[in-house]
Amino acid sequence: MNKLLERISINPNICFGKPCIRGTRIWVSLILDFLANSMSVEEILEEYPQLTREDIQAAIAYGAEMSRERYIEIPVSSNK
Repeated sequence: MNKLLERISINPNICFGKPCIRGTRIWVSLILDFLANSMSVEEILEEYPQLTREDIQAAIAYGAEMSRERYIEIPVSSNK
């Protein structure tokens, strides 16, 4: 699971510091919202071709970890 979580980034200068898929401005919460509203993985990939199936799995893994109320350390980057 740690390899998946490496796909998530948090940068206070990008998207107000919300967790995003690394290298994009696509919020983890947006992907989870899509899935919760019955959008398929294939539909998400079609709508956001810069994403991979592993990115979506990473968003799910991040949401699962957060729902356990465990602190997930993701280094804050200062890159723009």
